[in-house]
Amino acid sequence: MKTRSTHSLGWKHIYMVLIMLILMAALLRIWRKGSSLSINMPSSQDPFTESSQSEQDRFMEPSPSREDQFVKSPSSAEDQFTDPSPSAQDDVSMSTNPEPEDTIEGNNSDAIMTEETKDEKLSFDSPLPMNPAMPSPTTKDNRDVENITYSSNSNPQVCNYAKGKWVADSRRPLYSGFGCKRWLPSPWACRLTQRLDFSYEGYRWEPINCQMPEFERFSFLSKMQDKTIAFIGDSLGRQQFHSLMCMATGGEDSPDVEDVRSEYGLIKRSGAIRPDGWAYRFPSTNTTILFYWSSTLCRLERINNTDPDSSLALHLDREPSFLTKFLHRFHVLVLNTAHHWIKAKFIANRWIMHVNRKPIKDGILMDMMNVKNYTVHRIVKWLDSQLPLHPGLKAFFRTRSPRHLDKTGFCNNTIPLTGGSEVFEEESSDKVVETAVKGTRVKILDITALSELRDEAHKSQYRIFSTSAYHDCLHWCLPGIPDTWNELLVAQL
Repeated sequence: MKTRSTHSLGWKHIYMVLIMLILMAALLRIWRKGSSLSINMPSSQDPFTESSQSEQDRFMEPSPSREDQFVKSPSSAEDQFTDPSPSAQDDVSMSTNPEPEDTIEGNNSDAIMTEETKDEKLSFDSPLPMNPAMPSPTTKDNRDVENITYSSNSNPQVCNYAKGKWVADSRRPLYSGFGCKRWLPSPWACRLTQRLDFSYEGYRWEPINCQMPEFERFSFLSKMQDKTIAFIGDSLGRQQFHSLMCMATGGEDSPDVEDVRSEYGLIKRSGAIRPDGWAYRFPSTNTTILFYWSSTLCRLERINNTDPDSSLALHLDREPSFLTKFLHRFHVLVLNTAHHWIKAKFIANRWIMHVNRKPIKDGILMDMMNVKNYTVHRIVKWLDSQLPLHPGLKAFFRTRSPRHLDKTGFCNNTIPLTGGSEVFEEESSDKVVETAVKGTRVKILDITALSELRDEAHKSQYRIFSTSAYHDCLHWCLPGIPDTWNELLVAQL
């Protein structure tokens, strides 16, 4: 009897131990699940004040470029209050040819388009905007499936068109530098200037491990049938617009192409040096290509509408009214902003920064780099919120176009690729734009590093009948580098 009792007691102990182990395993599983949820919760902490990452890692470029510094270069008019007066030779062009950009944007239509937005709800409720961070992408996101390529090990990856090399191509350029008079402002047509070396025209960009088809204008127009392509930005965005017009027409006059600026209110106002933009339509495919001038991608309004000389409120937390008004009509949208975030320009243009309809008087947004970073993140965040409402729209943010200044403050080099021909980096050189679009539906059009290699392709000092003491080391000759930007754009459509 004693032996049987001892044996029975042993089994009871075993049952109790098993039950306890099962309970402990269940509690441990619940605890781990709760920890995982807490770890994956998105942080709402302000990226401007987050201490776990430096501001440089999140928003800043590795080092401020010359165009983003407050101090102006003695040789560059881009950093001065106004552009130098254009020479008479630069004005020799077709009567339909638009004048080159002026750096004072007081005539921007955003400054007077106020009626439609008086009662618009603001995007931010806090006294100062403090959270331009983007939402994290979901694991089921398939927004980039059309740009997938396959590596040697058959793993799908998104094609990085910005990684590659420049190669000589005798079939370049894509259009004549002597033609395209209707679409190309003569100051940017370097074939009409005193420049003698045009070797910069004979190269094309070849991405690594990516299929980028040759641009063919009829195929492009067929693909863009019944679609509208909109460029919104500064004079570099305008150059990309003029480039695409020349590419789409083959540099020919194409009298059948219609001027449809009036449909978008892009008229030259009284006293303005230029219209607010241009828009053209190809009747054969009903394809529209347009450009709208907005160098900061912010809304401009006169502070006093009864005073034509009034200062302008630059609303950092509001989109250009042109963009909100016509977004539903666009199928491809390309934004850019970079070279106008200089305090001297703001003073000259009489722009007073506003947030929540109030002037900014102190705080982090008094620093121009913070202002630029905030604005880029904010416009991307807004555009990302609009894309689900416009399923037919593809949106791109183009990275910064580099300025090239040598040690003397000029850009005299005419020899191609003296600094190398290849880009190996996976990440963009424009950290502001790269960080802003990460995790959004807005795609990056990364042109910075590949353009950095082409310092010989700027307009420089060359004019139609002479040379100038002023070297334009920011804008490009056309045909030229902006054609490649458009090739990368079309490849992603």
